[in-house]
Amino acid sequence: MTRNFVLLFVTALFSHALLGQTKTLQHNDVKRKYIVYIPKGYESAASRRYPVVFNFHGGGMTPAEQMLYTQMNKTADRHGFITVYPKGIKEDWNVGFGMSYKKGTDDIGFIETLLNQIEKDYKIDTQKVFAAGLSRGGFFCHRIAAELPHRFSAIATAGASVPDSVAYYHQDRKEIGVLMVHGKADAVVDYTGKNNGYFSAPKSYQYWQTQGNSKIGREKTIKHDPDKSDKTSAEIIETKTGKKYVTLISIENGGHTWPGADDFNIGLPIGLTSKEIDFNEYMWEFFNKQEL
Repeated sequence: MTRNFVLLFVTALFSHALLGQTKTLQHNDVKRKYIVYIPKGYESAASRRYPVVFNFHGGGMTPAEQMLYTQMNKTADRHGFITVYPKGIKEDWNVGFGMSYKKGTDDIGFIETLLNQIEKDYKIDTQKVFAAGLSRGGFFCHRIAAELPHRFSAIATAGASVPDSVAYYHQDRKEIGVLMVHGKADAVVDYTGKNNGYFSAPKSYQYWQTQGNSKIGREKTIKHDPDKSDKTSAEIIETKTGKKYVTLISIENGGHTWPGADDFNIGLPIGLTSKEIDFNEYMWEFFNKQEL
């Protein structure tokens, strides 16, 4: 994912970005940045505890660009949750390829420290903390699911399957909800996987189906193509594993994109953006059906 991708529409959406507040904290003697967006009505709801969604940018992107592209602030206003956009060092996340899983940047420690700070600063429902991410940020969400299931209830990823290193180090998994959407024509992160990099999308789904000794329920498959003029279609497969759901949405002809987002990708090799699913709305529904 390139910075130029979002620059094509920064001007049109910049006014909404101003509503987020940029903050910093120290972790391992490094100043780390993040943006927090507080939904409308937060100040007047004195006794209410709010869910939190961490939204992770793709490689080479910034938190502001992720906020602009996904338009999750609008979803936060509709449904009443706080959104946090962390910044990776050099706009990257440690997912085990491109840097050492164990000796590279301590991004997991940073996110735990950041979550502790968010819990201090805001009225948080600690049982409803979620993570979403695009591309490299989505790969990192898989690492969060493997290492921080005691802090996060579910994750949602776009264009990102399970990194090989996550699977290698975390063969015994605790229950956590996992939603993945992946374009079958994704030319950036291959739907069929990459040797010494990451699993295929179907293999990632199977990886998350097995969580400890949890009972795996009956699989459900849905074909989804409400927009006949759209050049894409979706197949949704889902299983309930213990108290959590695992879902894979495969987008026929879909590219390396966030379904339902605007089509500001002219001239860039990221492929088609499906309109069959509003990914923000789908993931919010998915997050809320997880048993706590």
